[in-house]
Amino acid sequence: MSRCRVGLDVFLSEELGRFGGARVGLIANPASVDGELAHAAERFAAASAVKLAALFGPQHGAKAEAQDNMIETADEWDGRLGVPVFSLYGERRQPDAASLAGLDVMVCDLPDVGARPYTFVWTMLLAMEACGRAGLPFVVLDRPNPIGGVEVEGPVLREGFESFIGMHALPMRHGLTMGELARLLRAERGIDVELTVVRCEGWRRAMWFDETGLPWVMASPNLPTLETAAVYPGSVLVEGTNLSEGRGTTRPFELLGAPYLDAGEFAGRLNGCDVPGARFRPVWFRPTVDKWAGELCGGVQVHVLDRERFKPCWVGAAVLAAAHELGGERFAWREPPFEYVHDRMPIDILSGSERLRGQVEVGMKAGAMEESWWAEVEEFVERRGEWMMY
Repeated sequence: MSRCRVGLDVFLSEELGRFGGARVGLIANPASVDGELAHAAERFAAASAVKLAALFGPQHGAKAEAQDNMIETADEWDGRLGVPVFSLYGERRQPDAASLAGLDVMVCDLPDVGARPYTFVWTMLLAMEACGRAGLPFVVLDRPNPIGGVEVEGPVLREGFESFIGMHALPMRHGLTMGELARLLRAERGIDVELTVVRCEGWRRAMWFDETGLPWVMASPNLPTLETAAVYPGSVLVEGTNLSEGRGTTRPFELLGAPYLDAGEFAGRLNGCDVPGARFRPVWFRPTVDKWAGELCGGVQVHVLDRERFKPCWVGAAVLAAAHELGGERFAWREPPFEYVHDRMPIDILSGSERLRGQVEVGMKAGAMEESWWAEVEEFVERRGEWMMY
């Protein structure tokens, strides 16, 4: 199997000369590595043609040291590299004039996991807007979509439900790379910024990450494996309920449950939903942090048996429907605030509207919910075609 080359490798070997002498700002996290696991900051710091002038860290921090969700990070100084590190998750979620001062170009090298609620794409969007206002060129070093670029599914974000986990009309599983998203967002939002997207080499849309030949680095603290990324576009919906999404276990987003659920009954109900490519195994687990910390939860582990047929958003809908029915009054939707939104239910900003919550509450089956998304998904598939690069 030949190895793909990420945009970082391509840029430094073939395009760096275009920016000779530039003072570079770099948006990165620990997964911003080349094909040999060298970090982008180290590569830029060692490059004689440019000067690394500032680092910018997304949610969880530039070092990904903030383990849990919604933990803000502070600015700091990287003494080894000799550059400031500006946080883009906290009171400031967009580069401000002071952090951009003295830069000649902004480079964004962030991983994505192919799901709208993952915040890194929105960090990229806000940074593009800020650089446009400041007249700074913006470069995206592209990376493979780890769960492939063919399948698109899930409810599409509707107007009025924008947040830091969704700022544009994308479905839950969008099937695009960060570079393709940058192209789409620049065009559809009319962002006046000089944008360069440096392509990956060797990646094809049908490829999953384990087919790229690249080493896997966890995208963030609670997305440790490709298996986690596979289920995340659907199981992230559990964050909008009082179920545990497995934070505080070794299998976040794969283990789902609550103390008021019986594991066998829950698994049996879910296996009766005929979700393509998936099987639900009854489990008991005790989270160490977050919801139900220290309490025994009955739940399931989501097993992906056929990832070409697997539909994570169908899984998410099935989990919500089963937990709502079996949990009765003990099941509850999470209350705001959530991701800086105080006036909308978390499940609504996660799913993109009030529709999914209403469907669950009236007892709609998961398969029928999945069918209700088709029209909007098909419209998005038409829209995205113009901006696809692979």
